[in-house]
Amino acid sequence: MKRSRDGSIIGRREFLKRGVLTGVGVSLLPLAGSASAALEAAPQIRRYSTLGRTGLKISDISFGASQLTSGQEDLVLHAFDCGVNYFDSAETYTDGESETTVGNALKGKRDKVFLTSKTIAQAGDSRASMMTALEGSLRRLQTDHVDVYFNHAVNDPARLKNPEWYEFVTQAKSQGKLRFTGMSGHAGNLAECLDYAIDSGHYDVILCAHNFGQDPRFFQRFTRNFDFVARQPELPRIMAKATAKGVGVVVMKTLMGARLNDMRPYESGGATFSQAAFRWVLSNHNVDALIVSMTSRPMIDEYLGASGARATAAADLPLLNRYATLNGDSQCRPACNECASACPFGVPIADVMRTRMYARDYGDLRFARTEYAMLSSNAAACLTCDAKPCAGACPHGIATDLLLAPTHRMLVA
Repeated sequence: MKRSRDGSIIGRREFLKRGVLTGVGVSLLPLAGSASAALEAAPQIRRYSTLGRTGLKISDISFGASQLTSGQEDLVLHAFDCGVNYFDSAETYTDGESETTVGNALKGKRDKVFLTSKTIAQAGDSRASMMTALEGSLRRLQTDHVDVYFNHAVNDPARLKNPEWYEFVTQAKSQGKLRFTGMSGHAGNLAECLDYAIDSGHYDVILCAHNFGQDPRFFQRFTRNFDFVARQPELPRIMAKATAKGVGVVVMKTLMGARLNDMRPYESGGATFSQAAFRWVLSNHNVDALIVSMTSRPMIDEYLGASGARATAAADLPLLNRYATLNGDSQCRPACNECASACPFGVPIADVMRTRMYARDYGDLRFARTEYAMLSSNAAACLTCDAKPCAGACPHGIATDLLLAPTHRMLVA
């Protein structure tokens, strides 16, 4: 229990509302206000944001197609009918089925939507290989151009400095095959890569992992102990710099693992965990939009209930705190990478844990195995290791010593 300024005792919930939450500058809406009203209305996009200097007006909650497979054109069309106009895919998603499905669904609607794709352009790749990748995506998407083309999953600044990438971009733009370029990242060295992408002036959009569980300010509302806070203190600075320089900011991994069913027993009064997480992200005015995997119509309808939000509802923060408490010891924070030096065999612990999230939390074993197969090294060494080197290496308390070997067994087809 806490005492108010007049000396009266107030409960924890009221304490959170009066003091800790509002004291750090987070805008709060009463749940009975815009948040619940959005739930009762038909699901639709309520706000379109200008994506930096691109000038593209994109839906604030947009379609992530990483799990989209053949025959799911209805999901794309449902999102489109609800006002979603930004569709994010990649050549690697579901072995190309994602792009093919998006292309099939949006055929004849190209002038009403913005399409993006991604390729993993390494530091030594040639412009010819990059052009081949882009042209493959264009065929699957059934379009002559993409609006934003990303260098995907960047964790090494050398990939951003490859002169072949710039030659490729210049050529592809002159041929009308792409309009703008971007960098996406959610692994190690994220801050360094984002800083370079923004400062270089060569990238129009950044796509990065960002959620309430990465922000020290979130946990500051509930505790003064920072030992377990996700170490991404640079992201607010980086996103503000991107906005100042006209670089569009789109965020992903906004649900901190997306274990939605864990929270159903605690949702009440018209608030859902996913909407709370989205309102948290969208309350940052340096975020133009978020993308999220949309895998069912009811999920799309639920997600769009948060569209238009620019502030956090009063009941959201305790709900998010409960999620963090329930899942904090199993959810690897994107781009934290504090465990990187723990393994003497060079196992990319954070990347392995990310693929585990795709399998366990997202329930998408196929995608997890695809992503795992793309890692330059994996957790095979963990099968014969005594696990002592990485025991206690995670500053958030995740037992990587117990999870890495089982993850390798699960994801090696």
